[in-house]
Amino acid sequence: MEVTLQLQRPVSGSRSVFHERGFFKIKPFTGSFSNVRTTQSLQFVSWCTEHPTSGFSHRISATSDFSRRRQRKVSTPSPKDSAAKQFTPKTPKTPVRTNTPKRNQKKNEEREGSSMPTLSEYGGPTKKTPETKISFEEKPEGELSGDNIIGEAYVDETEIENEEIPQISKSLAVAKSSQLVENGSAGRVDEHVAVLQKKETTSETDSKNVKDESALERNIADDDVARSEKKETTSKTNIENVKDESSLERKELNPNKSNGIVNDEIVQTDIKASEDASLKLKLEIEAKLKLEMEAKLKLEMETKLRKQEIERLAEVNFLTKNKMFVYPQVVKPDQDIELFLNRSLSTLSNEPDVLVMGAFNDWRWKSFTVRLNKTHLKGDWWSCHLHVPKEAYKIDFVFFNGQNVYDNNDMKDFCITVEGGMDVFAFEDFLLEEKRWEQEKLAKEQAERERQEEERRRIEAEKAASEADRAQAKMETEKKREMLQQLMKMAAKSVDNVWYIEPNEFKGEDLVRLYYNKSSGPLAHAKELWIHGGHDNWKDGLSIIGKLDMAERTDGDWWYAEVVVPDRAFVLDWVFADGPPQKATVYDNNHRQDFHAIVPQSIPEELYWVEEEHKTYRKLQEERRLREEAIRAKAEKTARMKAETKEKTLKRFLLSQKHIVYTEPLDVQAGTTATVFYNPANTVLNGKSEVWFRCSFNRWTHRLGPLPPQKMLPADNGSLVKTTVKVPLDAYMLDFVFSEKEDGGIFDNKYGMDYHIPVFGGVAKEPPMHIVHVAVEMAPIAKVGGLGDVVISLSRAIQDLNHNVDIILPKYDCLNLSNVKDFRYYRGYHWGGTEIKVWSGKVEGISVYFLEPQNGFFSTGCIYGCRNDGERFGFFCHAALEFLLQGGFHPDIIHCHDWSSAPVAWLFKDHYMHYGLSKARVVFTIHNLEFGVDNIGKAMAYSDKATTVSNTYSKEVAGNAVIAPYLHKFHGIINGIDQDIWDPYNDKFIPISYTSENVVEGKRAAKEALQRRLGLKTSDLPLVGIITRLTHQKGIHLIKHAIWRTLERNGQVVLLGSAPDPRIQNDFVNLANQLHSAHGDRARLCLTYDEPLSHMIYAGADFVLVPSIFEPCGLTQLVAMRYGSIPVVRKTGGLYDTVFDVDHDKERAEAQGLEPNGFSFDGADSAGVDYALNRAISAWYDTRDWFDSLCKRVMEQDWSWNRPALDYMELYHAAQKLK
Repeated sequence: MEVTLQLQRPVSGSRSVFHERGFFKIKPFTGSFSNVRTTQSLQFVSWCTEHPTSGFSHRISATSDFSRRRQRKVSTPSPKDSAAKQFTPKTPKTPVRTNTPKRNQKKNEEREGSSMPTLSEYGGPTKKTPETKISFEEKPEGELSGDNIIGEAYVDETEIENEEIPQISKSLAVAKSSQLVENGSAGRVDEHVAVLQKKETTSETDSKNVKDESALERNIADDDVARSEKKETTSKTNIENVKDESSLERKELNPNKSNGIVNDEIVQTDIKASEDASLKLKLEIEAKLKLEMEAKLKLEMETKLRKQEIERLAEVNFLTKNKMFVYPQVVKPDQDIELFLNRSLSTLSNEPDVLVMGAFNDWRWKSFTVRLNKTHLKGDWWSCHLHVPKEAYKIDFVFFNGQNVYDNNDMKDFCITVEGGMDVFAFEDFLLEEKRWEQEKLAKEQAERERQEEERRRIEAEKAASEADRAQAKMETEKKREMLQQLMKMAAKSVDNVWYIEPNEFKGEDLVRLYYNKSSGPLAHAKELWIHGGHDNWKDGLSIIGKLDMAERTDGDWWYAEVVVPDRAFVLDWVFADGPPQKATVYDNNHRQDFHAIVPQSIPEELYWVEEEHKTYRKLQEERRLREEAIRAKAEKTARMKAETKEKTLKRFLLSQKHIVYTEPLDVQAGTTATVFYNPANTVLNGKSEVWFRCSFNRWTHRLGPLPPQKMLPADNGSLVKTTVKVPLDAYMLDFVFSEKEDGGIFDNKYGMDYHIPVFGGVAKEPPMHIVHVAVEMAPIAKVGGLGDVVISLSRAIQDLNHNVDIILPKYDCLNLSNVKDFRYYRGYHWGGTEIKVWSGKVEGISVYFLEPQNGFFSTGCIYGCRNDGERFGFFCHAALEFLLQGGFHPDIIHCHDWSSAPVAWLFKDHYMHYGLSKARVVFTIHNLEFGVDNIGKAMAYSDKATTVSNTYSKEVAGNAVIAPYLHKFHGIINGIDQDIWDPYNDKFIPISYTSENVVEGKRAAKEALQRRLGLKTSDLPLVGIITRLTHQKGIHLIKHAIWRTLERNGQVVLLGSAPDPRIQNDFVNLANQLHSAHGDRARLCLTYDEPLSHMIYAGADFVLVPSIFEPCGLTQLVAMRYGSIPVVRKTGGLYDTVFDVDHDKERAEAQGLEPNGFSFDGADSAGVDYALNRAISAWYDTRDWFDSLCKRVMEQDWSWNRPALDYMELYHAAQKLK
């Protein structure tokens, strides 16, 4: 629909004033006002009422489609020879002056007329989807000033708040009113309307025009016709669309038609509301205009000043021969800057291309390469724009020609300091945070890859297992089928005068009577008859049970039972008996063949076996699923328990020196502040007036270096002093010592080891060390004693701490290679006049190199026992060092053990330390001082650090002549046990798995199994286990006494061991014969080596006796506690370091972060043994609940290699510090 409203206004007596403050540029509107209806439609009318035009006639042309209510975009038609006029953000329309000559004005009117036809020009039917169009036309009725400017605009309500500033002032109100003519529709303004200074009274004609226009506006708004969807195509098409709507428009606008006449009072109210809204909007827009104009002027001024300042800087720098400057001169973070280069003063003066290449923060952050462009400045100045990131504190760069010609400021590079941002330390922290984020991201990606790989393996394994289950199901089904077919050949429908079934035709689930002639077999005199039956060769076991009743037949002693035939059965199987199951004594089983009857109407055989195979397959699948779930659950629980144990051990490690130093929090986190507490009363600084704290990080290698000394302040409790430390994000270790003065004096450096506290959660990880063990024993492939256990177990524990470990071992001809994975020839080399072949492989995850000299030294069928053992092992030590040298190895630590590999220490220092293996340090461990004292003494002199296998044993041998001179580098570190080998939760040699949670049940089952195996009385008695080599060192006289004492206390004794000395072995054979004859139900001596039996004794015994005269370390008591058995030991060596008496060692245990765990004695006589053994057995008898809790407690203590590995790593690092 289209209407044309002619708004005629007489020229005002006063001259119209046109303000020229600026132009408005109003963007097209494609949205809608959801809540604006009649009031909005009257805004244009109210504006006309308030500001009557002087000498202008306004015509409003509008079209609308009332058949559609969805608002559409506005499309303004234009003639074929002219482009559509429309505002763009930065290209305002060319203004047209109002004093255009009449012929031009006429042309304009004709052009506009072709664009917007009037109502009288339309004819024909209304189109179904016309476009909405609004236009304004102005007809001058008098002369206007040449200064008055008329502009054009498209109005877009959705972007009204983002209007840019054109060059028209008050005429925006007209554009805004035209915008609000429809509810959200956009119009086109083709004339300028002057904003009048005074409001004139409207005439009667005006009122009528207003009413007509209000009706038009209200109808259009009510029908929500807002915009058209498609662009204008041709002027002709648009005009036709508008014409099609004209008849509908005329009907809607006719006040005499069905729409009725608008009430004057309502119109006036709407006009007033429109006037208020228009005035408010006008004020808001004027305020916004003012701010935007001020901002624009400010921007122009700044641009001008910037240009002037750059010109000034260019002139100054040119005159001072300075070839580079930057604007602004003070560079700040997160800022755009312009970099200038005077090419004529540069080495690039003859180059056509100039580029800058650089980065930020000492070339460490966000590199860039940018091309420079020639500027307008006086001189040969080139420039480019750069953005300074917020993390920058310096810009580093050079200029170049894009190829190989550079200006790098005389090899010093150019640099610009960035003010007010990060400093170098803050940037380091920022980089560390970035690194942490990247590590977390990589860890997540790696975890996802591992998950996907695990899922892939699981699917493949599932597929393989499923195929195996199908194959097994098929095989089992075929086997069943063959057996059943053989059975069916033997089956019958009845046997004359013995049995028959009625009815003789039956099928599965039928109720039948099975008749039996009692007098036909061994049950002729039975008082009762019972049937015990099943089907298909007893497939489901005993499934038919019933008592027989006497039949009415008179031709024999017939009895019958009513039986439900099992579903899907082919054959019925049964026997007759004189009673129900478990109570019958006499059977008729058809001469051991059982009775079998064919089921005549069974299901088709082929269908049955197909279903049977599928059923078997499903059964196998379910069994496998349950089995795998149990294995997986057990593995997860094992891993969880190991992790928990490791965490507890680390905590105990941190608290082990709490009497001297500790931190709060105990777990120091990177990027936080920690407080260090120190008790000088327990150190060499006792009584000093001051204590100074000196620290660094990462084993004294941190980028920050040693921090300045800090004076420690008194703490709140006792003699403690404290200080705080800011831990950087890239720290993994906090290192410190204490001194009496700021500049030194007396130091407490933990006897040369320094104090070290691990730091958690940092972005940096401790770099791995490379440790090489040179040894002649190694479990489980070349084990003689405890040395072999230590070599493999310590290596695994160190490798679990993310370090690299290798072992070099002789290739004995008696090696147990079944425990070596990936065994292969590695390489060969010559040394000492002989060829040496090297083999490699993996033993329990550790890389092992086997040296095989071709001189036959290790082809003797034994490890020890040759007359030339010293020569053999000396050659091996030299060959091992030669292998490291020729193989290009650069270990950090070479660890040799006992007298047999002691020569490594001096051979290294004399022949290899300065010839390619200078990085390495030598650590030597004494396992037993009884053998090879000369070699041990020489190794003590040459090694960098030396250890023995327990702290107490190190003190016991400190007076030895080969040890005493080297106490400053001699340390005691307790051995551990392999918690994978000795694990009651996964031990295949004991009847049931157990942990500390069910230790009582587990040990009870193990005791009963042990008693049955050894033929002891199965009774709940205190059981003492003894597992040992029978030598004088092990206290064999105390062992004999303990056996008799246990029997006197009504206990049981089991001994497992053998003696290398035949005389001792015979002595114990005689004792065994005596005990077995007199106390065979309570004593058993097994004088041999039996690995499975040792596991059973550890699990089944209540106590394990270790009465050694001396014991460097001892593993027996540690394994006993792992299995919940209580150790009874003599106080010596490692036994004293690991067993804390429940009555006497509470404080000593607490100092180690432990609880008492056993019984001990001091002397080496029978009275000492009695004292400990009597208390132990009495506790078992008298306080059983307490004793059970003690078993649980010792199981939860960690005697693995977790703690010793940490101690050895401290020792390795201390050795590395030595020059």
